[in-house]
Amino acid sequence: MKNILKRLPILPIIIISAIAIVVIAVKTKAPIKHEELGYPKKAVEVIVTAKIPFRARVMAFGNVEPSVLMKAKAEVSGKIVYIHPDLKQGASLKKGTVVLRVEPTTYEISLNQSKAGLAGSKSSLAQLVAEEKSAKGALKIANEKLDFERQELARIQSMWDKKLIARTTLDKEEKNVLSLEQQVQDIEGKLSAFASRKAAVVAKINQSKSLVNKGKDSLGRTEVVLPFDARIGQVFVESGEFTPIGGVLFEALGVQAVEINAQLPLKQFRTLVSGLFDGENTSLSLQNPEVMQLAIKRMNLEARVRLVGNASDQSQWQGELIRLSESVDPSRDTLGLVVVVNNPYEKVIPGIRPPLLKGMYTSVEFLAPSKPTLAIPRKAVHQGRVYVAMADDTLDIRPVEIAYSQGDLVVIKNGLNDGENLIVSDVIPVMQGLPVKPMLVEEYAAKFKQEAAGEK
Repeated sequence: MKNILKRLPILPIIIISAIAIVVIAVKTKAPIKHEELGYPKKAVEVIVTAKIPFRARVMAFGNVEPSVLMKAKAEVSGKIVYIHPDLKQGASLKKGTVVLRVEPTTYEISLNQSKAGLAGSKSSLAQLVAEEKSAKGALKIANEKLDFERQELARIQSMWDKKLIARTTLDKEEKNVLSLEQQVQDIEGKLSAFASRKAAVVAKINQSKSLVNKGKDSLGRTEVVLPFDARIGQVFVESGEFTPIGGVLFEALGVQAVEINAQLPLKQFRTLVSGLFDGENTSLSLQNPEVMQLAIKRMNLEARVRLVGNASDQSQWQGELIRLSESVDPSRDTLGLVVVVNNPYEKVIPGIRPPLLKGMYTSVEFLAPSKPTLAIPRKAVHQGRVYVAMADDTLDIRPVEIAYSQGDLVVIKNGLNDGENLIVSDVIPVMQGLPVKPMLVEEYAAKFKQEAAGEK
């Protein structure tokens, strides 16, 4: 206990000494240096703005229809005696194939009758020609006799005047002359009738020829021949069935080409053709087909046809815009652009590239000719503004005027210039003058240019 009491005065001394040491250390310590800290530089991805080859493009949709669709109808009536074994729905047949035949007997009889009538008329004409020739010969002889008798009459008249002959001789000669004159007139009248008689026979011959041609035509129409390579649609008749004139026989779909009436919103159509006729009158007159076709040709639009739902790169066809539809769809405000695809049954790859069949639903991508345009990625636009990395490595928030958008691209009308570093990555937070460290993304820029040029 005594020892503890002896140590108590030492504790206050130790505490006071420690406090003194701390105070001295604080007062003798060098002052803290203060550094001004700003925002750190933020790494951003940029591309250099420039006018690049750009193709305006739009997407339209429509169903495949054959360019040529023939609904074969019976041109003569009768019983069907032959149907080609491949005249079935979905079958393919070559041009010139006899696919159907109607009983020809009635038409053969009619043709033979017409031919007989024609032969009879030709025989009658030949007989008339022979009679005319004979009459002309008889007229020549009669005229010669008449000339001779007239000379003889003049001689006898001279003798009568001299009272050398009897009156009866003169009268007899005058009677001979009158008889010959009558004979000549009869022959001339008969010859004049030959012209009308021959005209009647010639008319009958022409009529007979028409009947023969009609008979041949009717007989030819008993056979139905395919006028082009075709796929068969519906077949409406069977062998042994009677068909009237005008009865529908079957459908034949041409395989040389198909058409697609692709429906495109009017607003997108205006976007597509804007700038194609700079400084020119762009009105399309539907009343003048030549002007209309010339305008379509001047557009020079490329058409890429794909099957909806088929993502294969090989399932694509090259089309050609051939005309615009006759009216606008008022319910959808769309215009039909009719595209033709030639040889839609070529290069078929089962399971990958099917043929373009009637009714298939397709997309048609229209691409305008390439034109230098200031286009940027859509993701670089933030509510009508873009971020630009300035030369002093600061961020500039800039409003831009957009001409129109196309997929992941935006065409700029005002607000950006060539050669500026456009920020294409997200910036959080974003503020005017924010320090940035731009990094050029060349690979992304190359892909962007490919998309703008319509190469993707």
